[in-house]
Amino acid sequence: MSKAVRVHQVGGPEVMIYEDVDVPAPGAGEVRIRQHAIGLNFIDTYYRTGLYKAPGLPFIVGNEASGEVVSVGTGVTNFHPGDRVAYYFNLGGYATERNIPADKLVKLPDHISHEQAAVLMLKGLTVYYLLHKTFKVEPGHRVLIHAAAGGIGLLACQWAKALGANVIGTVGTEEKAKLALSNGCDHVILYKQEDFAERVKQISRGELCDVVYDGVGKDTFAGSLKSLKQRGLFVSFGNASGPVPPFSIAELNNHGSLFATRPKLNDYVGTRKELMEGADTLFAAVISGTLHVPINHAYALKDAQKAHRELESRMTTGSGILKP
Repeated sequence: MSKAVRVHQVGGPEVMIYEDVDVPAPGAGEVRIRQHAIGLNFIDTYYRTGLYKAPGLPFIVGNEASGEVVSVGTGVTNFHPGDRVAYYFNLGGYATERNIPADKLVKLPDHISHEQAAVLMLKGLTVYYLLHKTFKVEPGHRVLIHAAAGGIGLLACQWAKALGANVIGTVGTEEKAKLALSNGCDHVILYKQEDFAERVKQISRGELCDVVYDGVGKDTFAGSLKSLKQRGLFVSFGNASGPVPPFSIAELNNHGSLFATRPKLNDYVGTRKELMEGADTLFAAVISGTLHVPINHAYALKDAQKAHRELESRMTTGSGILKP
C-alpha cells in the first residue's frame, strides 16, 4: 500500500494526514512513478489553507518531485520502467507513489540527482521563466529580489548574477544575509531593520531598479513600486505575507509609468515544447556550475506537518525536500 499526505479539510498544518492510499494501474497516457524526493514549496501552504483552491476534498498536497518509473499506461512510448524522471504538476506530490501524465515528465540527466530535481522542477523553472521570459535579465540591469535566502531567492540571485545583473536582495536576518551574499547578491538589505526602498535608492544612487521580483506580496508591495525606475517592471509571483491588496492603476503612473505583472509557471511553461526548453536550460545551468542547488532542509514525508510549520515561521533557508 502506498502512503500520501492528504488534506480532508483546509486549515493549519495539522490538517495534513499521513495515510494509506490506493494507487491504481496507470491509465492511457500515464506513467506510474515511485518517488525518491519531493519538493517543499510555499505554494503548498496556499493549497493547504485554501488560499488557492484545490479541485476538491480530500486532496494530496505537493507540486514537484522526482522518482523512478515503475510502469506505463497504454500509448506511452517515450518512458520505460527504471527511467529517472521529474515533474511539476498541480497537487499529488506528497506521496510515495503516483500516476502522472507522461507529457508532464522529463528525464533526468545523469549528473542531476533526485534531490536536486525535486527542487528544480517548480522553483528552478520558476526562476527560469522569471529571469528569461517575464523580464529578460541582461548585463547592466539592476534587479531587486525579495526573500533572497529562500528556495527561489537563492537560485534567482545566482542566475541573475551569472547573467550580468547587479543584484540587490532583501532578507530578514543576518544569517540569511550571509547566505544571500554567498549566492550572488551584490547588496543585501535587512528589511526588518531598515526601509528597503530607501536603501535601494541609496545603493543605486537614485537610479533604482529595472525590475523587482516579489514573492512576498502584501508586506513588500508599496516599497517595491518605490524601488523601480521609470518604466520599470514589478513582478508579483507570490504571496508569502498575504496577497497584494487591490490598488488603483494610477499608482503605476505615480511611480513613473511602471509596468506590473502577476505571472504563473503554467502560462510560461505550459506546453511540452516550453517544458523541454526550460528543463534543458535549467539542467545545463546546474551541470555547468552556473547554478548551485542549496538543499538546506530534509524531512521525512510523514513529518510534513513539521515541515510546513518551519516553512511558515521563516525558519528555513534555501530549498527543502520531503523523503518518502
